[in-house]
Amino acid sequence: MTTKTYTPSEEAIERRWFVVDAAGQTLGRLASRVARVLEGKHKPTYATHIDTGDHVIIVNASRIGVTRDKRETKVYTRHSGYPHGLRQETLGDLLDRRPEEAIRRAVKGMLPRNRLGTQQLRKLKVYAGAEHPHQAQRPEPLP
Repeated sequence: MTTKTYTPSEEAIERRWFVVDAAGQTLGRLASRVARVLEGKHKPTYATHIDTGDHVIIVNASRIGVTRDKRETKVYTRHSGYPHGLRQETLGDLLDRRPEEAIRRAVKGMLPRNRLGTQQLRKLKVYAGAEHPHQAQRPEPLP
């Protein structure tokens, strides 16, 4: 039995680009699929302490599917640190204002809460419409 930690070399890590159409898909199910790809858990070279994940482009974020109850009851809360600095916004309001931010927050909640998770989140590109500027990377549809 070996007790050594598997560490893939930099040359062994292949970064691919995937594109996902969010039209009609459920927010949480889409976010969990994307987070898995960003972490690299779909690869045999996965290591917990190294970013082995791929890049993901999400298009049509404005057409994401969310139930009516979730739109009205899910609340995003933040506080500025000042008196009366509490700000709350429902998921429905956030989807109307910035739909790409709602998807980014859902994926962020499924990634590790450390520097590695921040690095993995940088590989996520979300666009409200059907167009994206990453044609040069030749993205493939996410299986």
